[in-house]
Amino acid sequence: MSSTPLSRSEAKDLTRRRLIRAALAILDTEGETGLTTVKVAKAAGIAQSSFYVHFRDKQDLLRVLGDEGGDRLRRSMREARRRAREAPDVTEHQRDTFRIPLEAICRHPELLRILHRARHDPSSSMHEFAKEASLAYRDHHAADLAALGYTADNERDRRRLEMIAEGINAATNALALGHLEGRYPDLEEAVDVLVSLSKGALRMLKSSSAAAAAREAGPVAGPGR
Repeated sequence: MSSTPLSRSEAKDLTRRRLIRAALAILDTEGETGLTTVKVAKAAGIAQSSFYVHFRDKQDLLRVLGDEGGDRLRRSMREARRRAREAPDVTEHQRDTFRIPLEAICRHPELLRILHRARHDPSSSMHEFAKEASLAYRDHHAADLAALGYTADNERDRRRLEMIAEGINAATNALALGHLEGRYPDLEEAVDVLVSLSKGALRMLKSSSAAAAAREAGPVAGPGR
């Protein structure tokens, strides 16, 4: 029985997927310096001219890799946090919310390094994209923390929630790279640290919010007053 031929759009999407997989494989083994349009096309098994049907240039390809990878990671983390909210007593669900991004970074660390460099280099053609990707990840994390009950009803608390989200994200990146470099060989130990950092920061946010609410309410009248 013969298989049904692919439609034009299906064939185009398949080729695009092959290019993306080839690019990630080259990044993982050779780093950014090894990534060229010629190598990607050859590894994907297509003519180099066909590369430009899907991507304008190497920088456009890197943006797509960062965009799609970020989308997948955010979806996975949102699902993990949903499970954690629905079963707060299941410790592994809580730990998954920190384990997932660590593992994602460890699968393709060069992509993180490229975006990190671009974010801090205004001359990079990917500077604005890297900044926007970082902010999107922070806002996504802050929104999920708010959904867990860490409400931010004023500008001060919203700012602190964003700071906590950004701090945890930075710690996640640092611990993942430390694991890859061999300084932190046990990834589960890194998960332990992130859980502790998150709990401590959120306790601080809750206590400061409660103290602010108490100050706004003013002194409670005592008996006979």
